[in-house]
Amino acid sequence: LCPPATMLAEVGRVLAGSPVALGGQDCHAADHGPHTGDVGAAMLADVGCRYVILGHSERRAEHGESDALVAAKAGAAQRAGLTAIVCVGETKAERDAGRAAAVVAARLEGSLPPEAAAGNTVIAYEPIWAIGSGRTPTLDQVRDMHAHIRGRLTAACGEAEGAAMRILYGGSVTPGNAAGLLAVDQVGGALVGGASLSADDFWAIAQSCP
Repeated sequence: LCPPATMLAEVGRVLAGSPVALGGQDCHAADHGPHTGDVGAAMLADVGCRYVILGHSERRAEHGESDALVAAKAGAAQRAGLTAIVCVGETKAERDAGRAAAVVAARLEGSLPPEAAAGNTVIAYEPIWAIGSGRTPTLDQVRDMHAHIRGRLTAACGEAEGAAMRILYGGSVTPGNAAGLLAVDQVGGALVGGASLSADDFWAIAQSCP
C-alpha cells in the first residue's frame, strides 16, 4: 500500500505485524541535504516503508521528471534499503505512431540505475493513455509489451536477474478485468491507482490474484 506521505505513519501502524508492505509515492534523488518539502528515501525507510513508486507518468508529465532523474531516485531508494517500483509507459500518440515498444525500451533503460536487480527493483508498465481513462490495452498488447520489457531487462541486468524481476501492469485495472490481466504471461502483479479509492473494488482486484 502506497498512500500519500501525510498518511504513511498512520497506515504503517495499521499494517504493523501484517504481511502487507508499506510504500511511498515518491522520494528525492539525494541521500542527504536541504531539500525542503521533499521526502528522502531514508525518511521513508524510517517510517517503515519497504517500497517506493518512482517515475509515475503523472510525475513525469506534471513535474518534468526525466529518465535520468528517475534512475537517480531509484538508486537513492535502493541505498536506503527500499525496493524501487519504476514506472514506464507510452502515450497514445506514441502507440498510434507505432513507437510504443521503442519508447518503453528507451524509458526503461534510462530509468534503471546500475545497481538494479530483482531484489531491489520492480518494473510497472503503465500505458499512459489507459490511466484513469477506463480503457485498457488488449491482453495480446499487454503480453507483447511485457515480453518486450522482459527481453530488455535480461539484456540490461543479466539473464538471471532480468528473468526474476517482477513486471506489474498498471492502467485502468478494475475488478472486471483484473483476473484476465493477471493471468497474462509475464504479468507479475498490478499497480492499482483509481480503483484503490474504493475499498470494495480494491479488495475484489486483490482477490483476483492467481
